[in-house]
Order: sequence, then structure tokens, then C-alpha cells
Amino acid sequence: MTPFPNRVAAGRLLAEALRSSLPDLLEREDVIVLALPRGGVPLGLEVARALHAPLDLMLVRKLGVPGHRELAMGAITSGARVLNTDVIQSCGISDEALEAVAREEQAELERRARRYRGDKPWPALKDRCVILVDDGIATGATMEAAARAVRVQQPAAIVLAVPVAPPSTLDRFTPLVDRIVCLMTPESFWAIGAWYQDFSQLNDEQVIAMMREADRLQGDERG
Repeated sequence: MTPFPNRVAAGRLLAEALRSSLPDLLEREDVIVLALPRGGVPLGLEVARALHAPLDLMLVRKLGVPGHRELAMGAITSGARVLNTDVIQSCGISDEALEAVAREEQAELERRARRYRGDKPWPALKDRCVILVDDGIATGATMEAAARAVRVQQPAAIVLAVPVAPPSTLDRFTPLVDRIVCLMTPESFWAIGAWYQDFSQLNDEQVIAMMREADRLQGDERG
């Protein structure tokens, strides 16, 4: 039996786990949820809803090996780059090939920022409790880039929250984040989508609609 029906169900379970394992989150006023689009946004919305916290995005792009784009040789955000030297060396990736992929993904980062957020200013993360949310972790390259980008902004704490990840990958995050909440840590992992009944790809319009819903919820909280 596949554990998670879909991302929304996984997000609700993740929110419950956060509330039970870190009950002080409900008392804090400095919490912000950052979701990795596109797949992390439905989960981030459910976590933000449960914690009465604002939701924003952590834009990260995987640097895929040319010809095998599903294999990560690294990842980038607007503030950090993480490289998987083992993959780069084993695949014989040249500096020129790496930079070409990085330029392409940087352009996509900028496109998504404009598409999803318009001209809305990015939130200040200094002295805040940041919850990083995605629909799962495989190699960890994208989430590592996200965690490093957040850390340089001097948050009060970073909480990594995902439904599923292999234990060997989670071990890498111990020095990067303050707390980890993960619902499942299977030794035999395969792929994130294998743990969902419905792992349909999301489009830009769905992400934008969810971000508008998050803004509406925050408006209700303030009102």
C-alpha cells in the first residue's frame, strides 16, 4: 500500500507531526513556511494553514546531468549553489557544461520568481523560525541548497519538514538545520513518487492559486 494518497494528504500528516513534535510552533509569532515549488507547495500550504503561519517560496533548481537530467549534479537558489562532486567526476562533466546548465536553470529561477510572486518583496528571514517543506527528498541536492541559502540569512531556527526521505540523506542535514521532521525514512527508497498514489506534476497556475489561498488565509488571520 502506498503511504500517501496525494500531496495534500501528505501535507496534512506533516502538519500534524510538526504540531505534535514541536508544540511550541503554535505559540511562536516568528514562524514562516517556505515551500520548494512546485511539488512542495501543496504541502507547505497545509502546514501554513495548520500553524497559522505565512507561506512563501524557496526557489531551487536542480542542476541535471546533460542527457540524464533526472540525475542531480547539484542545485542552485538565488543565494547558494551546491555541487555533487562525485556525480560531476563520475560523469566527466566539464566546467563549461556545468555552467551552461547553471545559466539555463538560473533563467528558470528568475522566470518562476516573476510568475509566482510578481513584484512582492521577499520576506526577511533573520531571527525567524523557518520551516522548509518539500514533497520528499531523494539525493538532497535541492534541499541542501535551500537550507544553505536560508542559513546565511541568520534565522532563529531552521526546521526541515518532509514526508519521506532515505535515512542516509537525512543524516547530511544534521549540521545544516536545527530540527528534522520526516514521516518515513525507508532504507530502500527508489524515488519520491513511489510513495504517493497520485504524484501528478503541478503547473504554474496551480502554484499561483495556492499562493493566493495562503495570502487569503493570512488576511483572515490579521482580520
